[in-house]
Amino acid sequence: MKVMKFGGTSVGSVQRIKDVAGIITAEKGNFIVLSAMSGTTNTLLEIADYLYNKNAEGAMETVSRLEAKYHNHVAELYDNREYRTRAGEYVDGVFSYLKGFSKMLFTQTEEKLIVAQGELLSTHLMYYYLLQQGFKPVLLNALDFMKTDAQGEPDSLYIREHLNEVMANAGDADLYITQGFICRNLHGEVDNLLRGGSDYTASLVGAAIGAEEIQIWTDIDGMHNNDPRIVEGTTAVRHLHFDEAAELGYFGAKILHPTCVQPARYANIPVRLLNTMDPAAQGTLINNEKEYGTIKSIAAKDNITAIRIKSSRMLLAHGFLRKVFEIFESYQTSIDMICTSEVGVSMSIDNTLHLGEIIHDLKKYGTVSVDLDMCIVCVVGDMDWENVGFESRAMEAMKDIPVRMISYGGSNNNISFLVKEEDKARTLRSLSKCLFGNA
Repeated sequence: MKVMKFGGTSVGSVQRIKDVAGIITAEKGNFIVLSAMSGTTNTLLEIADYLYNKNAEGAMETVSRLEAKYHNHVAELYDNREYRTRAGEYVDGVFSYLKGFSKMLFTQTEEKLIVAQGELLSTHLMYYYLLQQGFKPVLLNALDFMKTDAQGEPDSLYIREHLNEVMANAGDADLYITQGFICRNLHGEVDNLLRGGSDYTASLVGAAIGAEEIQIWTDIDGMHNNDPRIVEGTTAVRHLHFDEAAELGYFGAKILHPTCVQPARYANIPVRLLNTMDPAAQGTLINNEKEYGTIKSIAAKDNITAIRIKSSRMLLAHGFLRKVFEIFESYQTSIDMICTSEVGVSMSIDNTLHLGEIIHDLKKYGTVSVDLDMCIVCVVGDMDWENVGFESRAMEAMKDIPVRMISYGGSNNNISFLVKEEDKARTLRSLSKCLFGNA
């Protein structure tokens, strides 16, 4: 059995729902995870924002616009009167439910109930459409088996036990459908998977049922060896190790969140990135197999801030780094890159929410300087230190570009450069030319 996840743009219109239906019914017995139709989650969040601000009129106007949109989808999607009626009645029920929130105290709990309706709508529309086409799907409610623990992390044991029980009770089916993103928390309240969303759901489901493969379908042709919006002639990367995919995901390749494939990795289940606009394309395969001696891709992460603390009086002082790190920890601010010397340390962060407080506290230990509007450019592949020549090729590409920091050796899979955002494009092009021969 394969797990096939389709994102919001893949089911973003009636025609795309029909196209996805053709993909998922090409072979029987698979497990389908769907996101909300593109734009729906943002509209539901807009409704919630109106309700937070006690603007019931604004909320109801937005609800009505979204309701009309979904009724148009129903009219266009179903030829059969029975399924058009059933789908229409479900849509009526959802929007009647949403309208009821204008009469109650509104909190984060109610917001999550509202946002969950997007995935419930998309899966029901797909379910009724497949029935109309003569297939035998089973619609499973993710809220019956997807749960997080006290730390907000997925409860893998609970998910495995309850999902397999739900599937056993459902009986035979051509395929199974469920919602991505949504879950219940430790207290049984409706919640959501924060990191990776529906991709995380697909990975957790795949690990729970022991899938042969997890497919992530988007409107992008897999991961590329560079940003095609900046560098001409990029090509899709056909294979990545899980570690390489995580590096790319963290450092800017938005197609896949770095944490969402961890359940698949630990269960040794391959993940394949595929394109709904070109189903025949090979895509990108991610698994635990390493390709030695190759550079795979380049990624960039914007909106980076560099912080340097210099203190000669702390020269080789015991506990200096611990004190510095504790400041970032106290403000729940993660560090991307770090470089140290005998008299100081430089770090980069992507969250400036508490930048003022962090700088204030760091000044207890030395002189602090800050560089804004920076960018991390990361070269990913088999960057083991014994692979002679990879570093020199990357360095040669950077010879005419000012580099604020270089990180190498913390991982066997990347070498990272911190540059000004204004130098991002020429950095990507220069690295691409030196490493892949395109620019």
